[in-house]
Amino acid sequence: MQKSDFDAAAAQFQTALKAAPDDATLHYDLGLALKLKDQLPDAVAEFKKAAALDPNQADIHYTLGVTLWQQGDFDQSTNALRAAIQAKPDYAEAHYTLGTVLKQQGKLPEAAASLKQAIRLQPDFAGAHTTLAGILRQLGDAEGAAREARLGAQISADKTNLQAATFDTNSGMRLLKVGDLEGAISQLRAAIALAPSYAQAHFHLAEALRRKGATAEANQELQRAAELDPQLKQPGP
Repeated sequence: MQKSDFDAAAAQFQTALKAAPDDATLHYDLGLALKLKDQLPDAVAEFKKAAALDPNQADIHYTLGVTLWQQGDFDQSTNALRAAIQAKPDYAEAHYTLGTVLKQQGKLPEAAASLKQAIRLQPDFAGAHTTLAGILRQLGDAEGAAREARLGAQISADKTNLQAATFDTNSGMRLLKVGDLEGAISQLRAAIALAPSYAQAHFHLAEALRRKGATAEANQELQRAAELDPQLKQPGP
């Protein structure tokens, strides 16, 4: 499976199932291999066997629901997704996907309720905010739609900025290791400008400033890093 050799993976799982026909995990893994081979009806059959053998496994119900959705079987998809939520009530992704399927069915109030629950469980779920915005717009709630659209856009922007800040921080750490203090400080300041609450950038900027001799500013950055992430270790002398 990890090598994307899905034919060989499916054959291995089928062989294993001959020895352990009641192994829910093997049925699920075989279903995944078949799904990745685009053999959706066969994959659904395996997921259903896995769900029957281990009904408390939320991921089995979730993957079954997604596969049924791909097949256009919305009613069975929502049933499977609800089973996933019953097995794991805090499954934000399942609430989101259920809301999306309900939206496609035209069940807008139910879809909105599912998406709101996904957001309650995972407030930074950008896709849930964006999809909810579309539903609220259809329901005539222009103010709510605008609010959710703004939140979705802001979360997406914040995640993009954090990725860029992580890159700049890693660059700053590399420059710090080779003794380029000015280059390191420049990169780490750029990281903080992108993501002011990224503790690692403040922490390593403190180290660079300390090496430069800017002790007061280094202490300020170190304090800020500790406020953002108390688990960060103090730098050595």
